Amino acid sequence: MKVAFLASEVIPYAKTGGLADVAGALPKVLAGLGAEVRAFMPLYREVRKKKIPLTPVIERAELEMGGEKLAYAVFSHRADGVTVYFIDRPEYFDRDCLYGTAAGDYPDNGERFAFFSRASIETMRAMRYSPDIVHGHDWQSALVFAYLRYVYAGDAFFARTRTLFTIHNLAYQGLFDDELLDRIGLPASLFNMNELEFYGKVNALKAGILYATAVTTVSPRYSREIQTPAFGCGLDGLLRSRSAVLYGILNGVDYRDWNPATDHLIPRNYVPEDLTGKITCRKELAALFGLAAPTTLPVAGMVTRLAGQKGLDIVCEALQDLLGLGLTLVILGTGDQKIQDFLLEAQEKNPTRIGLKIAFDERIAHTIYAGSDIFLIPSRYEPCGLTQMYAMKYGTIPVVRATGGLDDSVQEFDPQVGNGNGFKFVEAEPEPLVEAAGRAGALFKKPIDWRKLVRNAMAADFSWERSASAYLDLYKKLAAS
Repeated sequence: MKVAFLASEVIPYAKTGGLADVAGALPKVLAGLGAEVRAFMPLYREVRKKKIPLTPVIERAELEMGGEKLAYAVFSHRADGVTVYFIDRPEYFDRDCLYGTAAGDYPDNGERFAFFSRASIETMRAMRYSPDIVHGHDWQSALVFAYLRYVYAGDAFFARTRTLFTIHNLAYQGLFDDELLDRIGLPASLFNMNELEFYGKVNALKAGILYATAVTTVSPRYSREIQTPAFGCGLDGLLRSRSAVLYGILNGVDYRDWNPATDHLIPRNYVPEDLTGKITCRKELAALFGLAAPTTLPVAGMVTRLAGQKGLDIVCEALQDLLGLGLTLVILGTGDQKIQDFLLEAQEKNPTRIGLKIAFDERIAHTIYAGSDIFLIPSRYEPCGLTQMYAMKYGTIPVVRATGGLDDSVQEFDPQVGNGNGFKFVEAEPEPLVEAAGRAGALFKKPIDWRKLVRNAMAADFSWERSASAYLDLYKKLAAS
């Protein structure tokens, strides 16, 4: 099974969010299951800074877009059974950030990622790599399906190729002015409501939904949610029309990177049978942020974007009540300026109760997962979510809103029978969050029940092998169609 994997970010090369985690882990596990996976991504400045040894594949090539010939090169790096090809055009990708700055998205993002998609196709042809499946991710790779449908339709090289598009977050759709189609070499006739037009804009994401052989999302519940007006972001009707080939496959976790028994980024390792190391991590976390964290009350951690989608506005409204429960809060992330300012002011008023770092730091993130007792994830919507899976592996109990992949992966703990791995609430409001956090805090005071819950959470298996097998089965189904 030959799979061409297109993603705009891939760990360990470049990352802004969960897409990179998926695009870095899934190909490796697929390769372990016997698939030949070749991944394609842009050669960003961030990749160059890592000084990764890159092998030249194509020193110079050109493709025509919008009547202009654009030069590029291709480099590769191989690790864990997967070769990653980097599309190099400095004018597009040698920038400080991947998609934009604090001032906003780069205005030429439409051209940048259309070029990435088209150059990836041309690289496959140049290498004589004819994939069984082209698997693209999110809007940045979605235009590859429009090119395969309208530009390469008669190309025998792709005659047997089938396509799969994965939506990681429907809210990000890639909207651009209608002139984009001409600039990137796609027919202007596609600018109509039944194809790529969306409220007067070109919608890149629609290309994936419309033209891919099948579509997946990153959890079963999210695949159902996005077919409703509440979660469909204006595309629910289109998604319902493709429901026969719309699948939900829950993301997985790479336990080579996320395992408290082996994690070199945490103060001390530990296993379910001996949680002494977790106690050490808790002490180190409190010292790192200057917190007074009593052992009789839980530390609640968050590693998140400071954004409304992640429910941070709910946390801000509920903050005094959460503190009233006796919680110590530790928050790591960046995002909305108003939320940042609110939390900074709250931290100044409560320096021993609230730990806050406006940044992203991998070592601190791992320490929060290991050193916290509970983990707050009050997302308004969450296509899959990985943080709840990380937290559970570290014996840190998730308190989540029952939406998307959070609902699929977290089961409410029942102290009567000892089943479950966390706590859930339904309404995206402060009171239900506080009530669920209160249930967690009350159970924390019952060591025997809490230890059972922690063991349940650490035993939950969200390894990529399960998810990768589901993808491989779907690849085979599509290739045979």
